[in-house]
Order: sequence, then C-alpha cells, then structure tokens
Amino acid sequence: MKVKTVSYKSKKVGQEFAESLHETGFAVLNEHPLPHDLITGIFDDWAKFFSQEGKHRYTFDPKLQSGYFPFRTENAKNYSVKDLKEFFHYYPWTALPPELASRTKDVYGRLVSLGGELLQMIEEYLPTDVKKTLSMPLRQMIEGSQDTLLRPIHYPPLTGSEEEGAIRAAAHEDINLITLLIAATAPGLEVKDNEGRWYAVECNPGELVINSGDMLKMATGGFYGSTTHRVVNPKGPHSKLPRYSMPLFLHPRKEVPLSKTQTAGSYLKERLEEIGLVKKN
Repeated sequence: MKVKTVSYKSKKVGQEFAESLHETGFAVLNEHPLPHDLITGIFDDWAKFFSQEGKHRYTFDPKLQSGYFPFRTENAKNYSVKDLKEFFHYYPWTALPPELASRTKDVYGRLVSLGGELLQMIEEYLPTDVKKTLSMPLRQMIEGSQDTLLRPIHYPPLTGSEEEGAIRAAAHEDINLITLLIAATAPGLEVKDNEGRWYAVECNPGELVINSGDMLKMATGGFYGSTTHRVVNPKGPHSKLPRYSMPLFLHPRKEVPLSKTQTAGSYLKERLEEIGLVKKN
C-alpha cells in the first residue's frame, strides 16, 4: 500500500487527494497553509506541559471528555490492553494553561478551516449517486460543531517493563469524518491493507497526514473507507526517546444524520464506550 503525498498548491490537489483517500484511506499533504514555526512551537509547548506535574490539575472530566488524560487511560476498540500514551483533549471551550492558549487556539482554527476545504474536495469527487445520499453537504456538517477535537499526544520512552501486548497505539479506526495529523516527531504510524499487511506511513516533519474515519465511511456508504492503523513501539536506541503527535479529529454536530439509524452524537457515544473513555449506562 502506497499512501500518496499531495501538494496543497497543486492544480490537481482535489483530485489527487480524493483518489488517495478513496484508495487507501490516507493521504499526506505538503506545502499546506500551517507555518513551520507554528508547528515546531506548538510541539515545544506541549512537550513542556507533559513533562510537568502541573498537568494533573487539568485531569479530564469524564462527562465532558475534555482535559488531560493520564498515561494508559485509553484502549483500542475490542482491545483490553491500554495504550502507552498520555494525551489532552482540547475543544474550543476547554480551559488551557495560559502558556498554551495562543498557539493551540491558532493551530486548532487553522486545521478546522483546512479540514472544511478538504471535506469539500472529498465531496466534489464522490459519485453522483453517493453524493445524493448525504444528509447535507460534508462541509456543512461541521459548521458550529463543538465536538471537533485537537489531541496533543505524548508517547513516553519505553522502559522495557511494559505489559505484554502493550503498544503506543493499538490497531484501530478513527471515529470522526477525517483526521488531520501534524506529522509526529518520530516514526511509528502504520496502516493495514485489505490483505492484513502493515505498511509504514512515510512523511516528513511539518507535513500533514490525513485519513478518513468511520463517520465518513458511514455517511458515504463505504465509498471512503476507514483504514485500520496503529503506532508501533520503536526498537533499539529509538525506544528511549519520546514521541509527540497532534491529530485534529473533525466531527459533525451531534444532530447530523450519518445514516438512517445513526446521528453523529449517537455514534460518538457508542464508540467512546467501546474504547473505555465513557462508562456504559
């Protein structure tokens, strides 16, 4: 499986991006609008946050799903072993440490805006019969959404005493419409093809990795798939180094119908229960 790298400045960006997403569920976007200095700055900001004990003052509210999630809080769907990561959920209404607010809000706004453009490209290249089944235009689904989520993630260095089967992020599919991932500070992201083989996603610092999620798969009747992916544990000297990544999960408003039986809100609740972030009623 070869994930295509697409230039945002290309005259064929929409076609090339949509084709890659349709064929593999993933695309790498370069020459995009996010400034390099902004990306390096926000990674530095969050690396400092995760290194300090003060992070526990922002521990998440289970009802709101907002704030700091301590190490080994989350597991992948149908996987009981917790992932080797800690992370933070930022929504537009989330309280942030003052030193993080400026760049975090800036990156969030830029990624949401870019995500809207990408959704428009995705819809433009849908077959007519599939396009007619959408409850509304894809870009319209995210307007005013309070569920779109920026998730800074820290994968600590490995100690050698990890639980058997524990990896940085076990195999999973994303819940949302599309994910915009600022390329991580170290390799490890892999995608699985239809034959069950795993491939590394190759990208350079500063590039964006885009993938489609379960909500887009549902809304388009499977035309855009939701590809299984994971973050594997590094080996050798690299195992002693941390890894940071920063995905934006682009979500519709809760009331948006994704199918005849599911809204974005009902589907999100179901999946959060499956991955252990929300307790079942």
